[in-house]
Amino acid sequence: MSKRLGAQTVKFSCPPIIIQTASIVGTKEGEGPLAKDFDKVLEDDKCGAPSWEQAESMLQQNVASLVLDKAQLSANQINYVFSGDLQNQCISAHYGLRSLNIPFFGIYGACSTMTESLSLAAMITDGGFSDYTMCITSSHFCSAEKQFRFPLEYGGQRAPSAQWTVTGTGGAIVAREGTGPCITHVTTGKIVDMGITDINNMGGAMAPAAADTLTAHFKDTGRSPEDYDLILTGDLGVIGSDLLTDLVNRDGYNIYHNHNDCGKMIFDIKNQDVHAGGSGCGCCGSVFCGPVYKKLKKGELKNILVMATGALMNPAILQQGESIPCIAHAVAISLKEA
Repeated sequence: MSKRLGAQTVKFSCPPIIIQTASIVGTKEGEGPLAKDFDKVLEDDKCGAPSWEQAESMLQQNVASLVLDKAQLSANQINYVFSGDLQNQCISAHYGLRSLNIPFFGIYGACSTMTESLSLAAMITDGGFSDYTMCITSSHFCSAEKQFRFPLEYGGQRAPSAQWTVTGTGGAIVAREGTGPCITHVTTGKIVDMGITDINNMGGAMAPAAADTLTAHFKDTGRSPEDYDLILTGDLGVIGSDLLTDLVNRDGYNIYHNHNDCGKMIFDIKNQDVHAGGSGCGCCGSVFCGPVYKKLKKGELKNILVMATGALMNPAILQQGESIPCIAHAVAISLKEA
């Protein structure tokens, strides 16, 4: 029997289980409304390292150790790890996890990397290729500003539509057996490019990709927004979230009542001077692996759809006049098989 539903979605015959998660965030994130629900808040965003890039590698290393400890597993019990970040060549993942000695897949989905890694982990688990798979992603405000915009020392003024890259990391372990919420469906996104060239408007660039994946999920599965307690996007912030809800409403899907975005949740938008909210791989990574997973475990949420979005570009190609292609991957998670 085929596991495929429609053009973009798979339904798992043996839904993989997210048995444990861990989350670490930076000092600014620790001043936000979700602070108590993260496993660790840094006292020093540089983690004692000589550079921001090395600090981000330490984030991945530390969250890997933390999620293994929480799951009471050793590294040699993990069959595969999927990990990525925003840095060139995914250096945070490569340098942060090199000592684990686990078969490794480095992935790049920009800010969509958390749900991309969960999607791939669920597929290989359901396929019988892995008993335990670890998914990790991270971002760091300072390393991201240095790579994509200007070094902090430059002191450039941020546009009102700009988002604040989250300093944070999330780790999850997906297993064939165990207790915890399970991944029932995965809807893989397509690359969507609406011609936006403004690097300071990531939410506006990514929202059409999120709308494309979300409508595909509903069409493929026959589900509706009412089937979910929460439809959680990862990195759209204030501008992108508003645009997404309007776009899917035009297609007949009303998500105004149960949609939220990690970039809106992690910061106090009014008082923390983050402009349009949060973004970055670590945004969805830390919020899902922290407060959202805790609510699932407690039964406060029973059925959710997590959809992280990514802008698939770099400064060099934008300087050549190219636009911003984007993507979104959706993962349906339930406390029981659906």
